[in-house]
Formats: sequence, structure tokens, C-alpha cells
Amino acid sequence: MIAETMCAAVSAAGLGIAAITAYRKRFLAATRIAAYALVPVGLVMVGAVKWLANTAFSPTAWAGFAVLGVAWLLFMTTRAVERRTGGSRKERKAAARAAAQQGGGPVEPAASAPALGAGGRPVAQPKARPREEQRPGDDFSDIEAILKKHGI
Repeated sequence: MIAETMCAAVSAAGLGIAAITAYRKRFLAATRIAAYALVPVGLVMVGAVKWLANTAFSPTAWAGFAVLGVAWLLFMTTRAVERRTGGSRKERKAAARAAAQQGGGPVEPAASAPALGAGGRPVAQPKARPREEQRPGDDFSDIEAILKKHGI
């Protein structure tokens, strides 16, 4: 009975705020506030408030909420694992079948070739220096060669 009275008071206050907002010529905001204000009265009329009050003091209901929480946790865990592994089992099997039909292994030899086709002129690859020619302080030469290879 107290919950129903509080819901009615909250709705009345919300409708008052909506009326003040409409008076200030903010009709869209006033309509939104009125919609929110009518929700508590609607819940009382449907009987959801009484159901909620009975549920709040029921150990069986709280056990049910715990079971629902565990189910949600398991669902979200499986979704996270599925995202990390690259899709569902069916999708992985279809991808493996498609790769087998193309004749290539997991990595194609031309996988690093540009997908846009042949450009103007091919990038010249730097020649590797013999080991005797390298200086001890020249640690970044292999990194520089990789960057030059990719045109960076």
C-alpha cells in the first residue's frame, strides 16, 4: 500500500515538472518527462509493484535471480571466447573447407603481395651486407631493411 502511494506521488511530481517544462515552451522535453512520469502509475495498475514487493522478500525469487545471473555470466563468457577464437565451430569448419578448396595452406605464398594489383614500378629490395662488413654498433640495420622493403 505504501509503494502504491509513493508511485502515485512520484507520478504526480513528474507530471508537474512536465507542465512547468511545457510552460517554458520545451514541448519535446515535457512530453518525454510526462512519459517517464506515467510509468510508475502504469506499473501499479498492472500489478508489477505488488509482484515486486512479494518477490523482494522471497528467498526462492532471489535464488532464481542468482541462477539467471550465472546463466548470463556463462553466456557472456562463451561470447568472449567465441570472439577470440574467430567465430563458431561451424564458421571455422567452413573457413577450413574453403582454404582446402583453394589449394593453399594456412598462409598463401602471395599473402603479403598488395591486393590492389601491380603498381608503377616494383620496389627495389636492399642487398644484404656480408657479416664482416657490419659494425658492432649497427643493431638496427635489419629493421631498416624491413622498413625499406615495405616502402616506409
